[in-house]
Amino acid sequence: MRYSQTLIPTMKETPEGAEIPSHVLMLRAGMISQVMAGAYSYLPLGWRSLRKAEAIIREEMDRAGAVELHMPALTPISLWQRSGRVDAFGDVLIQFKVRRRNQDAHLALGPTHEEIVTDIVARYVNSYRQLPITLYQVQTKFRNEERPRFGVLRTSEFLMKDAYSFDASVEGLNASYQRMYDAYCRIFDRCGIEYLPVEAESGPIGGDASHEFMVPAENGEDSVVHCGACGYAANLERAEIGPRDTTASTAEPKPLAPLDTPGASTIEQVTKLLKCKSTKLIKTIIYTADDEPIAVLVRGDHEVNEAKVRRAVGAARLALAEPDVIEKVTGAPVGFAGPVGLSIPIWADEDVRVMSNAIVGANKADTHLVGVNLERDFSVTTFADLRNADADDACPRCGKAMKLRKSIEVGHVFKLGTKYSEALDARFLDDQEKQHAVIMGCYGIGVNRILASLIETCHDENGIVWPLALAPYEVVVSPLNVSDQETLAAAESLYDELAAAGVDVLLDDRDQRPGVKFKDADLIGIPLRIVVGGRGLKNGELECKWRWKADAEMIPLAGAAETIVGLVNAEKANPTALGPRAKS
Repeated sequence: MRYSQTLIPTMKETPEGAEIPSHVLMLRAGMISQVMAGAYSYLPLGWRSLRKAEAIIREEMDRAGAVELHMPALTPISLWQRSGRVDAFGDVLIQFKVRRRNQDAHLALGPTHEEIVTDIVARYVNSYRQLPITLYQVQTKFRNEERPRFGVLRTSEFLMKDAYSFDASVEGLNASYQRMYDAYCRIFDRCGIEYLPVEAESGPIGGDASHEFMVPAENGEDSVVHCGACGYAANLERAEIGPRDTTASTAEPKPLAPLDTPGASTIEQVTKLLKCKSTKLIKTIIYTADDEPIAVLVRGDHEVNEAKVRRAVGAARLALAEPDVIEKVTGAPVGFAGPVGLSIPIWADEDVRVMSNAIVGANKADTHLVGVNLERDFSVTTFADLRNADADDACPRCGKAMKLRKSIEVGHVFKLGTKYSEALDARFLDDQEKQHAVIMGCYGIGVNRILASLIETCHDENGIVWPLALAPYEVVVSPLNVSDQETLAAAESLYDELAAAGVDVLLDDRDQRPGVKFKDADLIGIPLRIVVGGRGLKNGELECKWRWKADAEMIPLAGAAETIVGLVNAEKANPTALGPRAKS
């Protein structure tokens, strides 16, 4: 492609409203153009990179035995009603009515496609002989994001690869899941992304049934814990905590006493009023577990992990208690609950076990208790790991200190079980002519997020640093002076030879100063720059520079195309560890 014949609207300045590197650089490099909040056009450069990511995904999904299909974004609301997800999605589900033959047709734009693909299987798969099968698509999704932000990382319209496996047994599901997990690793490896597969919440079948693929990035919206010593990684919802210090306090128990704390119903307000640290407080939070009230205790500086509580209690449903339930159980309004005198089951995090002379709510409005001690003043039904993991907590596998890392989720694999097949009547007959619900798995990749997360971790002060696999062009040929016929002829000859050899090459044939061309090439992030002209051309040489290297090298003009093809192929076979990754 010739630069003069395509659309690459680069910008010198940071666009207004762009907050993070990937958003700034995708706009400045002319990859995307904002249409409105949460919706972007992909300009030629961005579209090329997006299509390359799609191609890698398709190749690896096909290699894993998945079968591609295409489902509509426009869906009848009745499918979502059958699965019960109209209320679950709430305002995120974009739904509307259109007039058809003087009647209202109630429709929704698909935020995901479990309902549609399950309906397909319910129609056409009826025997165990047709299983297993994994179906996938690359399709636009729609979600009414209340707060679209960070460029293409959080939008209302985005491109997703979603796959769904259908099996006759749990063993079959496990095999399908592993194939998809392995395919995801190959996809992200080929894209040049530094990623962490982290344990996530399990599906309805249980076990290690869910993994998220996270890209560690300073501007990530998610947090994961990671142990550098043994490799354990999990999202906050799932992360376990290893051995803790259980040494009992030797402090002399103080008398239990009430204190007036008018209007102080939060940890921050209480610590400010009493001039104490949050580690001295015990938070008491009232939940309903399968509609029965329970109290959960954590140290004041910690956060309750509701997924852990639900698993520990063995509840199918866990929710924060409504204000009227809290007042009925504690005798006080929200913000003043405490364990002393409670008559409901009390579940406490392990760190509460070693606290002494703590401060708690007094189960009375505008009042707290000080000098609270376990056993003397209250008892706990069960101790368990009930809080979010923090940085420097012990790893549950090896005991070493873990780190908390901001991350961007680019993929998720999980086991669905029979939730959708039961709701949408996707059943099969086994070899005994008995009917069973199909067992499902679900596997998603945010294609746009692959580009954004890679830019977040692969850029420097000059612009994007693409790996060859996703770069919009692999090589840019830059003639120093297009008005010079010898220079232009040499550049065009090289361009033609590289294109004929299958290299994805851009000829910068603009009548611009060399500095402008070089800055644009660096901003766009094209991996290999070839400079034609000047003293080098007179000496029968070309300048060759990799985007991630500080220095250029000279190569002979004679046989230059063959040399460059060799360099590109060698880089493809053994990708360079990008220097600026996770830098800027």
